[in-house]
Amino acid sequence: MLKTSTTLLLLISLSTYSPASAEEHSALKPVPRSGGWMTRHESFNKRVAEGNVDLVFIGDSITQGWEGAGKGVWAEYYGKRNAVNLGIGGDRTQHVIWRLDNGNFKDITPKAAVIMIGTNNSGSNTSQEIADGVTKIVEQIRKKSPKTKILLLAVFPRGANKDDGRRKVNQGANQIFSKLDDGKHVHYLDIGKAFLDDDQTLPREIMPDLLHLSPQGYEIWAKSIEAKLASLLK
Repeated sequence: MLKTSTTLLLLISLSTYSPASAEEHSALKPVPRSGGWMTRHESFNKRVAEGNVDLVFIGDSITQGWEGAGKGVWAEYYGKRNAVNLGIGGDRTQHVIWRLDNGNFKDITPKAAVIMIGTNNSGSNTSQEIADGVTKIVEQIRKKSPKTKILLLAVFPRGANKDDGRRKVNQGANQIFSKLDDGKHVHYLDIGKAFLDDDQTLPREIMPDLLHLSPQGYEIWAKSIEAKLASLLK
């Protein structure tokens, strides 16, 4: 009798068991940050509420850097394109997910959105988890603004060379979320090779700290996406 009861309980347990939802991992769970982060987030909400937004860049400190090392390049390429920079230093996919659901994309229909996010997740998340987060961000934009064309960029290379662990994690994520390219609404583009030497080393003239771009790096970024971006902005 005991054996039968134990077996029955085991069968019930198996029938009701389900693996932890993918939404429970950190790269997908929306969370805000505090301090100056919230101030910048709210400034984004104020800007998009003014309308006249044709182009947005979404990301972390590398994207925020368009206001620093990339300022001159931004003015040249995007100054007359009604472009808005939605980058915040230190952000991971989960922070962008929170921002997009809390005003950063409210009531706007940009012609194009450039997404480059995930490198800050590479120390604590797997390639698959990062890809899950990026996929969620793409889904959010598709839902909020179906007419917006998405230019989904591969996470940029980082670290000194091809053996860098976090670069490898990012490359794995890129391979996964590259499949989101449908040739119509979502367009994937990997410009990573443009930053690297032939032996896959990352020159400090391009990324002085092997992560963030120099003015030269921003010039490479802008030139590398220009043809595709121009076609999406038509």
